[in-house]
Amino acid sequence: MPKQVDHEARRIQIAEALMRLASRGGLEAVSLRDVAAEAGVSMGAVQHYFKSKDEMLTFAMNHVNNRAEQRIVGQLTSMPTRPEARVVMRTLMLEMLALSDDSRMEYLTHVAFFLRALASPEMAELYRQQWPQLEAWVAGELRFAQESGELPADRNPEREAEALLLIPDGLSVGLLLGQRTSEEAIRSIDYHLDRLFGTYTVD
Repeated sequence: MPKQVDHEARRIQIAEALMRLASRGGLEAVSLRDVAAEAGVSMGAVQHYFKSKDEMLTFAMNHVNNRAEQRIVGQLTSMPTRPEARVVMRTLMLEMLALSDDSRMEYLTHVAFFLRALASPEMAELYRQQWPQLEAWVAGELRFAQESGELPADRNPEREAEALLLIPDGLSVGLLLGQRTSEEAIRSIDYHLDRLFGTYTVD
């Protein structure tokens, strides 16, 4: 009998090979042949599942986002009660930090996608669609926190959502360049969350 192939698993296998290559040396010099060798499949298999590098990178980006979302949801749903907004924001921001091997690879995949999007209107449009969706979700969580009294009423949920999502991005650059340690990056996130939720105190 012919061997059954899990097509989605094969697409993920190829996309993760692209992610590893992009995280090691950027995307521009990576060929489909390189991806095939890294994934341990034939060139024909890569071309069967993806018609171009851009299509492959778009799939990889969606895969990265899905993996991160699953980790965040898994952490939050494992808590016995609905977590406070500060806990939700901290969980999200720590997942966005380039702390582990996986998160570093995912962050560098985002960087590769961004650089590619500068020259590709189609990919730029996808980037413009995804980021506002995340901002809107964070702003919604912050509005709920205001209604429940957890977040001070004078905070602007939309502007605070923008700021919170930019913080892990900037800290990740410092982590990757060795300018700060993981502990320093986490302390910085806690400081900003304390400021936002009005719980910061001077030691």
